[in-house]
Amino acid sequence: MPLSLADVHRIAHLARIEIDDAQAQATLAQLNDIFAMIEKMRRVDTSGIEPMAHPLGGRQRLRDDAVTEDIHREENMKNAPEQQDGLFLVPKVIE
Repeated sequence: MPLSLADVHRIAHLARIEIDDAQAQATLAQLNDIFAMIEKMRRVDTSGIEPMAHPLGGRQRLRDDAVTEDIHREENMKNAPEQQDGLFLVPKVIE
């Protein structure tokens, strides 16, 4: 179902976007093209096709989750204005 120029102006109003008639015409054409493409995709029969996380069946190349740095708690706590048992003490912000 194609949009009308009034629909574009209403959407712009709801989004609080100021739009003139030339911009509305261009936006109308773009939105109707997008909706036509969506309608074309809906017509494709996808029954029996498994969902994929990647359109090309690719995988993410993730690095190994390994500890690469030592923890230097004493050094990190040097700048703490207040501390207790190796933890930062901060002022209470919610009463």
